[in-house]
Amino acid sequence: MTDLRVAIAPDSFKGTATAIEVTTALAEGWLAARPGDSLIRMPLADGGEGTLDAFELAVPGARRMPVTVAGPDGRQVEASWVLLPDNSGVVELAVTSGITLLDPLQPMDAHTLGFGQAIAAAIDSGVDRLYLAIGGSSSTDGGVGALTGLGAAFYDADGRPIAPGGRGLAAVASIDTSHLRAVPAGGAVILSDVTNPLLGMSGAAAVFGPQKGASEAQVAELDAGLRRLSPILGADPETPGAGAAGGTGFGLIAWGAVIASGAAAVGEVMRAPEAVASATVVITGEGRFDRQSNAGKVPSYVRSLAEAAGATPLLVAGVITAEPTGFAAAVSLTELSGSADAAMTETVHWLREAGARLARTL
Repeated sequence: MTDLRVAIAPDSFKGTATAIEVTTALAEGWLAARPGDSLIRMPLADGGEGTLDAFELAVPGARRMPVTVAGPDGRQVEASWVLLPDNSGVVELAVTSGITLLDPLQPMDAHTLGFGQAIAAAIDSGVDRLYLAIGGSSSTDGGVGALTGLGAAFYDADGRPIAPGGRGLAAVASIDTSHLRAVPAGGAVILSDVTNPLLGMSGAAAVFGPQKGASEAQVAELDAGLRRLSPILGADPETPGAGAAGGTGFGLIAWGAVIASGAAAVGEVMRAPEAVASATVVITGEGRFDRQSNAGKVPSYVRSLAEAAGATPLLVAGVITAEPTGFAAAVSLTELSGSADAAMTETVHWLREAGARLARTL
């Protein structure tokens, strides 16, 4: 049996296993079946939860920088951002303003102030460039909270500060940018796998509001608020990704950041193309592989790298609801374990089993 060089490059399985845990479990399963193979462990992210962890693990010399910020409901959150050796900063919305920080959800009042405060901390420390991971948000505030954290101020028609969160957008009339921090000289890159516009049926409120607890009436109110905000910030609401993170993508674009495919941008920084090019087999995965997985998510990105390098791409997912076209083999943890409950409660165990099963297919 010829020994193989195997790159393991999955995303997190949201809510059940981090990308690092997924990578480790798949590696253990693979080596149990093929102990002679050499493995490259490369957990990835697409701008959602786990992006900081992925950067910290993959980039030698990356450092966690603690920061205390206002969480999405105003309570203090002990968070951090990552300083890279090239003096770039990585800031993740999920750890400062994310949906996992709220119970119960607050669709009208949750905000992104803490995310802006963490970005401000990175800027004030002197970073040359920013990577802004905006998945996992809890709010629909159009990025007003984040811009406020960066020094902007938003007022109603009477010159009073607006309320935080999506609720305040109904009254927004003007912005004061005199104290707004500038984008670093090397730019700011938004990492996102979302391509939705800001407004309308495909927009931030309509598509993602219900996931954040918004009723039908609240979705309409939030969309109207974003529509009121749009000309005040002045960016193009149709820009793909403007609707990401409850419109935070739009607010950051208006600030001067540029949006990029999260998986590809993270992969470039982590030198994923070079790692995959050196492998004969590549394993990737995510919690749910569906029709959206072909739109800039980690599995489609890794599959394209494997195709370019002539490597064999393999897929593992918690559940597979779309044809895994382009993969030489695919394993669903739900099918492997016999139920969705087992796949979600014993994810690491079944990931090991999936790694072993894939190894035995070769």
